[in-house]
Order: sequence, then structure tokens, then C-alpha cells
Amino acid sequence: MRPILMKGHERPLTFLKYNRDGDLLFSCAKDHTPTVWFTDNGERIGTYRGHNGAIWSCDVSRDSMRLITGSADQTVKLWNVQTGAQLCTFNLVLLRAVWGPLNRTIVSAGEDAVIRIWDSEIGKLLREADKESGHKKTITSLTKSADCSHFLTGSLDKSAKLWDTRTLTLIKTYVTERPVNAVAMSPLLDHM
Repeated sequence: MRPILMKGHERPLTFLKYNRDGDLLFSCAKDHTPTVWFTDNGERIGTYRGHNGAIWSCDVSRDSMRLITGSADQTVKLWNVQTGAQLCTFNLVLLRAVWGPLNRTIVSAGEDAVIRIWDSEIGKLLREADKESGHKKTITSLTKSADCSHFLTGSLDKSAKLWDTRTLTLIKTYVTERPVNAVAMSPLLDHM
């Protein structure tokens, strides 16, 4: 493993995401401009311009053709990875967003502690998680399983929760002694 120094953002980084093949790295920062890099040599390929606030998260589609970005400007934007063209804007308040199964949906979470599933083409709300079984404070982190069948959330309420993606059913709650700032799951779904 060799480190590569990538220079380009003017403000602190907030989130990083590799594409499925590992040849592209997407970076988010407080400078309003998500950026894509070649991982082999650290070359900046381009930036996605259009947000007016810090970028909190991003996720790239399985085929590396589309990118979702979530911003402090209370919008989620959908981008063409290759051209940098903005495809769609959704007016959503969130901190984290990931692609759902087959890239047809977007799973979002944020300060209101509610998990939502959206149609990725038109931005229509499809489902909302049950508030009784959900988090009680801000959701700080969100990650999906390799097959998109499950996702895991972490919250300031000192818990992490495992969910079924299709039904938004809570599968398990993991209670901790401290707020959860980051979550991850193994590709085999045997470790969280």
C-alpha cells in the first residue's frame, strides 16, 4: 500500500467514497464541490458544481455512472459521473444518502432521525421508517450491505440499527455507551 497525496479542496473533508471497482475516489468537503479522483495516481478528474453548502455525503451507483450528493444547502443532487452534468435536484434535509437496490431508490437519513426511501428518478417519497422503532436523535452515519439488502445506521442516541432495505423493518438494535459517529458492515453481513 502506498499513500497518495491529493490536493484540491479548499476546506476540510467530510466524506470519502470509493466506487465498486476501486479506480475512482469521490471526496466531499465543506467547500461545496464534490470531487472525483483517479485512485491509481491521485489525479483530479473533475468537480461537480451546483451546491451552495457543505457536502456531507455521497454515494456512487454500482456501474459508476451516477453520483448522489447530500448538502447543507438542503438539497440532494444526482450527477452524471462522466460528464459532471447535474441530472436532478431533490429538496431534502439529510446528512447521509446511499443508493438502494438496482439504483432505483435512494435511502436517506439525517438530523430528524427518520429514514426515508425515495424514487431516484423523480424524487418521490416512497417509504418512511416507523418512528417508534427508529432512532431518537440525529442519524450520523449510514452504510449499506454489498447486496443492498440491508443497511446500518448510527446515531447520537448511542445506538446502531440494522434495517431491511425493501421493507424498512428494523432487524436489530446495537446499544453502545457513546454516540455512534460511524458504522460499517462486513460484506458477509456477519460483523457490524
